[in-house]
Amino acid sequence: MSAPYRAFNFSPGPAALPVEVLEEVRRDLVDYQGRGLSVMEMNHRSPEFEAIADAAERDFRQIANVPDDFATLFVAGGATLQFSMIPMNLTRPGDSVDFVVTGTWSKKALREAKRVVGVRQCACRNDSGPLPASDSWSLDPNAQYVHLVSNETIDGVQFKTLPALERPLVVDMSSDILSRAIDWQRMGVVFASAQKNIGPAGLTLVVVRRDLLDRARLNIPSVLEFAALDQRASMVNTPPSFSWYLAGLVFRWVEREGGVDEMERRSRRKAQKLYRYLDESNFYAARVVHDRSIMNIPFDVGDGSLDELFLRQANEAGLLSLRGHRSVGGMRASLYNAVPESAVDALVEYMAQFESEHA
Repeated sequence: MSAPYRAFNFSPGPAALPVEVLEEVRRDLVDYQGRGLSVMEMNHRSPEFEAIADAAERDFRQIANVPDDFATLFVAGGATLQFSMIPMNLTRPGDSVDFVVTGTWSKKALREAKRVVGVRQCACRNDSGPLPASDSWSLDPNAQYVHLVSNETIDGVQFKTLPALERPLVVDMSSDILSRAIDWQRMGVVFASAQKNIGPAGLTLVVVRRDLLDRARLNIPSVLEFAALDQRASMVNTPPSFSWYLAGLVFRWVEREGGVDEMERRSRRKAQKLYRYLDESNFYAARVVHDRSIMNIPFDVGDGSLDELFLRQANEAGLLSLRGHRSVGGMRASLYNAVPESAVDALVEYMAQFESEHA
């Protein structure tokens, strides 16, 4: 049987998955390794699923080089839940935390944290300016942690390096985890929703330094408590088992493809191709000049009057999900690990043709 047609998917999430992984899922979907049932039907306490879960954690820790003094948690819910769950686990009543506000997701995280703890905005990026340098941040010496977003998915800006601070650094890496190495000595908590570089929606990976596990408030539900999740292997209740299984397949795929270092090389090459074309064009315009993301690239088409035509013809060409976020408009190409370089080549070719017809 010939391989099915595959469009090029530039969705910001749920995002593209490696074809090889999807083929593995298709093989296992009805009958997992000759056991006569699907992973979706397995008891999460069964030896079969425990082996899947253990392998996924082990493989992630290996490819991400996670030290032993960090706990790795597979948590139900999206990264938005962590906007509340993290202050519940790292602060007590009367405490405060600092936020570096660089775009849409850091603003949302700050608003949610306000429901739980006192917050300060210690640094802020202007709409079109560079990211604030860490030596300019107005840090509170009494803050329990500093929250930042390493890559703003909607705004298209990315910290190239993360600072070493005297207090725990909490980093939302939802859209660039596994695309770059992490200096764990600088981290307190790293978290990432799965539906961009890890797997399908419904799962969030939380990596927390073990010496922070005893800071949780006394009255939070055990299903939201990091220490309880760590003690029970992330199974305080039934976990999102299918998402966990599929994430494990992605971890193995990353390892087979050369690991995180190779993912970063590919990501930089893909982003450079698209940025180069945008910068050389008089018809398209990249929206970001400083601290450009290599994962999410927002851009404009002419004066905006051709947006719908551009999107319709892109869809017809098999180039999907290029519409920008509803809050900002325009276009956005998300170049996560599973998006092949050939997808960027096809996009640039289409954009050049569209420009020649409409510029």
